Amino acid sequence: MNGVFKALSHPARRRMIAMLRERPLASGEIAAAFDMAWPTVTGHLTVLKEAGLVETERAGAAIRYRLNISAVEEAAALILALIGAGEARPAPALQEKTP
Repeated sequence: MNGVFKALSHPARRRMIAMLRERPLASGEIAAAFDMAWPTVTGHLTVLKEAGLVETERAGAAIRYRLNISAVEEAAALILALIGAGEARPAPALQEKTP
């Protein structure tokens, strides 16, 4: 799970995840959305792939990236569990005012 958090720690990779939520994209389509060198984009995509957040498939000469929904859901569930989302919490005690 540490690899997932590392992958999500960079804003460019979070933006790539958001793009891939819409539909699978070729690496060139992803690179066109960023003002960075091709090797830098490839490095970010490699981090996402190694974390299991994206899957690849070859389409001719292009590589198409697809979001791995189950890995993203698992990471989101862990984050929600860490922050205690969905847990019932007791209401804070009301303090009586003394005159």
